[in-house]
Amino acid sequence: MEFKDMYNKWMGFDEETRKELQNLDEAEIRERFYKELEFGTGGLRGIIGAGTNRMNVYTVRKATQGLANYILKKERSGSVAIAYDSRRFSDLFAKEAALVLNANGIKTYMYSELKPTPMLSFAVRYLGATAGIVITASHNPKQYNGYKVYWSDGGQVTEENAEGILKEINSIDYSDIKTIGFDRAVELGLFNYIDESVEREYVELVKGLTVNRDIVERVKDDLKVIFTPLHGTGNKPVRRVLGELGYKNVYVVKEQENPDPEFSTVKYPNPEEHEVFKRAIEMARELEADLIIGTDPDCDRVGVVVKNKEGEFVVLTGNQTGALLTHYILENLKETGKLPQNGVVIKTIVTTEMARRISENYNVDIMDVLTGFKYIGEKIKEFEEQGNKDFIFGFEESYGYLAGDFVRDKDAVIASMLICEMAGFYKLNGMSLYEGLVSLYEKYGYYKEDLKSVTLEGIEGSLKINEIMDKLRNNSPTSIGNLKVVKVKDYLTSKEVDLLLGSEKIINLPVSNVIQIILEDETVITARPSGTEPKIKFYFAVRDNDEASAFEKIKMVKEKFILQIGL
Repeated sequence: MEFKDMYNKWMGFDEETRKELQNLDEAEIRERFYKELEFGTGGLRGIIGAGTNRMNVYTVRKATQGLANYILKKERSGSVAIAYDSRRFSDLFAKEAALVLNANGIKTYMYSELKPTPMLSFAVRYLGATAGIVITASHNPKQYNGYKVYWSDGGQVTEENAEGILKEINSIDYSDIKTIGFDRAVELGLFNYIDESVEREYVELVKGLTVNRDIVERVKDDLKVIFTPLHGTGNKPVRRVLGELGYKNVYVVKEQENPDPEFSTVKYPNPEEHEVFKRAIEMARELEADLIIGTDPDCDRVGVVVKNKEGEFVVLTGNQTGALLTHYILENLKETGKLPQNGVVIKTIVTTEMARRISENYNVDIMDVLTGFKYIGEKIKEFEEQGNKDFIFGFEESYGYLAGDFVRDKDAVIASMLICEMAGFYKLNGMSLYEGLVSLYEKYGYYKEDLKSVTLEGIEGSLKINEIMDKLRNNSPTSIGNLKVVKVKDYLTSKEVDLLLGSEKIINLPVSNVIQIILEDETVITARPSGTEPKIKFYFAVRDNDEASAFEKIKMVKEKFILQIGL
């Protein structure tokens, strides 16, 4: 159907939709209707508004009808757990999704108030649900919302299930969608709220993940922590866990404490950005705090701010925090005699190689997976089924961390607790977290990572992203500055080409539109279109013997590469 035909069809949906659409120019109509909002391996994410390429009640219902059809074909019956965050219409979209499932005879269990994404993952497993839905756009700008789907193991749906759901969605016309009244769904026992006991069990399990409780006991009265939930879902669970562990000095940033879909104190509710911590840093100075932590709106990512040797507050990168946690967890498991013999640390292909050096130092296996925490969750499930490995810790460079196996996605509640414990460990040793990081660099080498993210929106942007990837795939650079390219890994064709030996080998990971270029000094450049945003991302990773040399190297590599590909 042409975009204008679809536009005319939507004009008849309801009065509110008609009013929003009636005064749009042709370019905006085309943008809203030239395609369906894409259901990727994690679900939907898009700008809120009317249209097939937007997040709204109708696109949410359609995706849910597809999920319902898939569940009924695969399982014949089932149940779905649902959670939502603080964004505009999140509660409405969650309820509408539940009622579509209920109309198809599928029971739903929904949290009665906003909750973190990892608590949805936990609820799926705890309740024995077939699937899960969380309404969130994570750390995207306020104009966005999203719809993520989880499967019975508590992990985000991966390729097989995602493709099956997508096939069902694509076969549906909007007139095929079923729904039911709320009161009727409750009367039939199809719509249910999740009992508070589920959260209580989750909190107890999180507290059980403390690596060394003795450290917590020794620092709980003295460690000063500034916490900001960035107007999202993290406020209650993070403070509850820290409070029940006995931390006496956890101070919340009042201006960012309450849920706010406008995210009124920040431009982007993203803990990767230094500016979101402006008020937290002011508080840290006033209170002489040891640590600042901030969680994103759905509380699956966490940022850490520490004071450097010049006395300035700096936001640690996801790689730095992940390396610190890897070292802390392995060191203290070893010291307490709890390091498993078959333990494994998991990271993604664009995450710091420093974690590999740390893990190898403790004789612990480390495993790479594709970008996306769902692949870490998939490995945990595999370990559980095969019983041959013990998952210790997993992380990705984009501020996502996980310990334990009762959640199958990154979890900022767990991570916040572990970061506070780790800060206590260094405090007891007369060190700040920043000094702890420097000690790791001095032992393992100075690793430096950087990211260039290019936003290319709309039809033209999508074509440009494809053009860049085609160029890298078919005409890869042979050198970057004075450094030769020695290997090219194409995860779409599953081939690793060694340019020096002229040989190829198979990459044993799922197919993905990612290209990695490895230079002669082991510098790695990765090109990857985002799966959730209109962006192409370039990851750069280097290692050198000192900080200044690492900084200069990554600056050179980044500038030369971006220039070579014409951006």
